[in-house]
Amino acid sequence: MNITKGKIAKAQKVVIYGVEGIGKSTLASRFPDPVFIDIEGSTSNMDVARLDKPTSYTILKNQLSFIAANPTACKTLVIDTVDWVEKMVIEDICMAHDKKDITGFGYGEGFIKLEQEIGRFLNKLSDIVEKGVNVILTAHAIIRKFEQPDEMGAYDRYELKLGNKTTGKTAALVKEWADIVLFCNYKTQVFAVDDKGTKHKAQGGERVMYTAHHPAWDAKNRHGLPFELPMKYESIAHIFDVKAEPVKTEPKTEATAEPVKEQQEMRPEDPIYAKKYDDAIPISVQDLMSISEVTEDELRGFWQKVGHFPKDMPFGNVPQDYWNVLIANWNSALKDIVNARTNK
Repeated sequence: MNITKGKIAKAQKVVIYGVEGIGKSTLASRFPDPVFIDIEGSTSNMDVARLDKPTSYTILKNQLSFIAANPTACKTLVIDTVDWVEKMVIEDICMAHDKKDITGFGYGEGFIKLEQEIGRFLNKLSDIVEKGVNVILTAHAIIRKFEQPDEMGAYDRYELKLGNKTTGKTAALVKEWADIVLFCNYKTQVFAVDDKGTKHKAQGGERVMYTAHHPAWDAKNRHGLPFELPMKYESIAHIFDVKAEPVKTEPKTEATAEPVKEQQEMRPEDPIYAKKYDDAIPISVQDLMSISEVTEDELRGFWQKVGHFPKDMPFGNVPQDYWNVLIANWNSALKDIVNARTNK
């Protein structure tokens, strides 16, 4: 058993949140060698490297597995934004259990499922960090009333813009997961414009980021940063200039390894992207099929084998609910398809 002393250089888990349009994505793009998973579509006018926009939570998880399996693909993974990830997770849970929304489970069961899945999502990100890749989650901010249990009265404060009914769970998990939480806002000063001090005017507009907790917002860091910094990467660059060594781990064999392996070989110019599927197949299902090179005939063979539909069932006659369940259980379905392909 060894006892070590001193700081350990490692990749960082960062949350950047703030008001709309302040430049969260631009700040994230300044980090070392970033690759974006742009769920929101906010980087369309930015010259950055990005993976294809995920159209389902299953595709997002496969993308994370791809980065974990290929840690040299980038030095920083940026997920833009985590509030859109939460929406995607909720949609996936509801589709898997045939519910209209997360409140349809009863007795808070839906929120427990969401909390568990967000925890698994953050664990996947931690696996990537252990490989020496920084992970950044961007998020919007929203003003909500806050009341401390030991104080009278309530006041406004900025919080991560997650679901009204879910933020108490998911926001807490995200903040606990992070090494650094940066709150970005415009710095304004209010001063009196008359002798009596009854009229006031706001002035300023400098973009700043806060690194520590305040009654009006949440922020934290583990690097002794000043309370307030200019909203520039140079303000925190020294944290990421230290070379992070990946943690050595034994290779894992997972049930989802097959689709990940296929994704490692993808390139935008590959013929797979030129494939055309029946227009009646939802785009999110087409994306999953493309990633794993599943043909229409293989999909038909799958649902015939498990007794869902006849093999010649027109795609246009497949109920939307079935597509939803297929998306939510794609990895399981894919295993059957790959096994059938292998046993031919």
